[in-house]
Amino acid sequence: MLKEACAENFTNVPEFIARGAKRIELCDNLAVGGTTPSVGVIKIATEYCSEKGVSLIVILRPRGGDFVYSIMEKAIMMRDLEEIIALQANGIAVGALTAPNELDKPFLEEIAKLANDNGIELAFHMAFDEIPEDNQKDALLWLGEIGFTRILTHGGPKENTIFDNAAHLGELAVISPDMTIMPGGGITKDNLADLEKILEFTEVHGTRIV
Repeated sequence: MLKEACAENFTNVPEFIARGAKRIELCDNLAVGGTTPSVGVIKIATEYCSEKGVSLIVILRPRGGDFVYSIMEKAIMMRDLEEIIALQANGIAVGALTAPNELDKPFLEEIAKLANDNGIELAFHMAFDEIPEDNQKDALLWLGEIGFTRILTHGGPKENTIFDNAAHLGELAVISPDMTIMPGGGITKDNLADLEKILEFTEVHGTRIV
């Protein structure tokens, strides 16, 4: 079981790794769901995680709120992605949608090309949960086609517990053998064992997962 700990800035990164996190998702502003941290934070965290043999994923998100981005916000994200690549992070977590909550395919293709060309991992974050459930299978398969290898998802409405959404998480997990479904949202070190009894998964995400 790979535990991905979501860290706000560098402060808790050493502690999370000491407790057993094997991957860090690095964010700023967790109060709004996470935004891209500063260059300095990314640099120090990347160097520290590399020394410890732990993978570092950086969230690529310019602001809180929805995942429908303006032209200028997309330009900011692409510039941030260039910096993340230059600082040698292992990957990014990103999501981008259109107003009807469908994938923003042209922009995601642009992100994927730059990431793929530079050999960094692509994870689609919980923006996936905003996509209508009937469209999630096609979205998952398309993301796999352009190079995404992991989806972080709560499996359903935010107001539901992760246990309420377990059935749908299981359905997503069998759609594509090449895509890792990583449950997140309300999973802690205290309830993880109970979730493992009803759902098979190899990776898990949370701010209190270790």
